[in-house]
Amino acid sequence: MASLDVTVVIPTLNGELYLDRLLSLLERQDFAGSVEVLVIDSGSIDSTLTIVRAHPEVRLHEIPNSEFGHGKTRNLAAQLARGRVVAYLTQDALPRTAGWLSALVAPLDPGGADAVAVFGKQEPRPGCFPLQKYEIQAVFARFGDELALYQRTERVPTGSELDLLAFYSDVNSATRREFLLDVIPYRDLSYSEDMAFARDLIEAGYRKAYSPDASVEHSNDLSFSEYGKRIFDETLAMRRVDESAPMYGFGGAVLRAGYGILKDSIRIIRDSDYGIGATLRWLVVNPWYHASKWRNYGRAARVGLDDRRTIEAHSLEHERVRQARPDS
Repeated sequence: MASLDVTVVIPTLNGELYLDRLLSLLERQDFAGSVEVLVIDSGSIDSTLTIVRAHPEVRLHEIPNSEFGHGKTRNLAAQLARGRVVAYLTQDALPRTAGWLSALVAPLDPGGADAVAVFGKQEPRPGCFPLQKYEIQAVFARFGDELALYQRTERVPTGSELDLLAFYSDVNSATRREFLLDVIPYRDLSYSEDMAFARDLIEAGYRKAYSPDASVEHSNDLSFSEYGKRIFDETLAMRRVDESAPMYGFGGAVLRAGYGILKDSIRIIRDSDYGIGATLRWLVVNPWYHASKWRNYGRAARVGLDDRRTIEAHSLEHERVRQARPDS
């Protein structure tokens, strides 16, 4: 049974780049309760395991890569956790303050906001390419700067309200352990398990929260090729959760890419984070990311959900599985 206040769970696979810094930041959290950190590794072949073992207070649980699933492994983490609350971080999400954990779990207090799940703010990493930077900023700007609660009501929500109700991210989140074990677990999905979880709990009448003070630095360090494959995975996951994705013809995709390029170019010119050299570079390079985004969106919107060969050829998730240690 749970005997601690919080278990912070970090699923890892070849996470050496940020992991040591992440674990050190967790060790410096200013949290009044009892905390454990649980790393679940699924076949790392870099120095991830060495880094974890250099932090003796961290629990390490290893699984074969074939047993990993974004939802499945988070359910396993809840079973293994000793905390009454299970907080989830990805291996490259870095808490921005020592008060991160306190701010993240506070809305789960039954005597307070009484949410069953909460997600925190993400802020893009310096050096993130503009398209990704501006998308991350736009997503979290919609939620505002104050603690926000979301629950289904009898009133029919508008389109923007639906977006706020539906969004959730396991990059930086927390849930009551008993809720995951006894009420609504994560679905066993290959991707977007967090969005499906939010949809399930909202449709069941439960409340989720957004905590902007629980902020992490996070943006995916992706090559140009990897970015396109990630868009493919995200679009495919949207289809598997919602069973649909808007279809755009060539002209529609070109218009959307062109609009995004124009909008981003204006932002890049005005962005004080960029010097003259970076501004010129991104004005040339960033449009290619937009083109890749819509090309791979269309590819994923059209592919058959049972076309395993095509999906594996264009999937970043599948590519990373090939980089894991083979099952023994």
